[in-house]
Amino acid sequence: MAFDLEKLLRPHISKIKPYSSARDEYSGKAGIFLDANENPFGSMAEGKFNRYPDPYQFDIKQKLAVVKGVATNQIFLGNGSDEAIDLLMRTFCRPGIDNIILLPPTYGMYEVSAGINDIAIQKVNLTPDYQLRPGAIMEAVNENTKIIFICSPNNPSGNKVKRADIHQILDNFQGLVVVDEAYIDFSDEPSFTTELANYPNLLVMQTFSKAWGLASLRIGMAFASEEIIKILNLIKPPYNISGLTQEKVLEALDNAPAIKKVIEDTFVERAFLEKEIEQLSFVQKIYPSHANFILIKMDGARKIYEYLIEQTIIIRDRSKVILCEDCLRISVGTRTENEALLKALKLYNP
Repeated sequence: MAFDLEKLLRPHISKIKPYSSARDEYSGKAGIFLDANENPFGSMAEGKFNRYPDPYQFDIKQKLAVVKGVATNQIFLGNGSDEAIDLLMRTFCRPGIDNIILLPPTYGMYEVSAGINDIAIQKVNLTPDYQLRPGAIMEAVNENTKIIFICSPNNPSGNKVKRADIHQILDNFQGLVVVDEAYIDFSDEPSFTTELANYPNLLVMQTFSKAWGLASLRIGMAFASEEIIKILNLIKPPYNISGLTQEKVLEALDNAPAIKKVIEDTFVERAFLEKEIEQLSFVQKIYPSHANFILIKMDGARKIYEYLIEQTIIIRDRSKVILCEDCLRISVGTRTENEALLKALKLYNP
């Protein structure tokens, strides 16, 4: 059965007439702009911020398309990946009727956004080594299942998901499969953006918050078919990415080769942390990571977490998350930060 986008959509979405902003009606950069009721005299802050930004971020998409190997019309940019997650639920899921499938342990915002939008959740836990169970996932699918969210490399476990298992789901599920690749820059797997031409039901999310170092700017990426991207642009707020953010992202894309050094430094520090932490007597297991963090199973994880807070070292306590019992998640820091963490851990008295 072929993927039917119109059937997947909430019925009213395709009939929506989007808000037409001033910049939709004229997209040029030169001229006298008397169309958008802006302040013509300038900004109260240093810089030129008195004009509305490009609502579709065309300059960014031109550069990003080259970096990611996709077409500009296959790119959606949002206020963090969280905006894309929310828009997907509002686009495809009828409140109180439809459901999504989540694969715990996984990124928490999928469930939060589903709750906000009154979307039911079907949960299919990962295996103990944090891999998919394709058969169980497909058994959980029913006539109202619209989206399956797969996080790879997975958060909070850090591992990459078996590619063949994702293919199996893409081949057998007629709804939307979202592959969240927030940590793909730290993985040796190719991005699923290389599969977009093969799977019309695939959407890939990435972010500028991790390897690119732009977390404060809040900008996420979604890659999909032109048809799906058109729908996301149809319902997004008119100016969802600020002009200042667009300027800084363009600067980052001009500096794209430098990301290789950031990734290499992260690998060095991650290996350093793993080597030192595994020597601690209270450490049970360090899980393999393809991300810029490591998940560690420890005796008395909660007490260690609270002890580190007292030392003003902040990590994530994942000990109450399914399949992460007694686990702490530690982001890879600079050598100075990592040495401070290790010093505190070595002084800890269980």
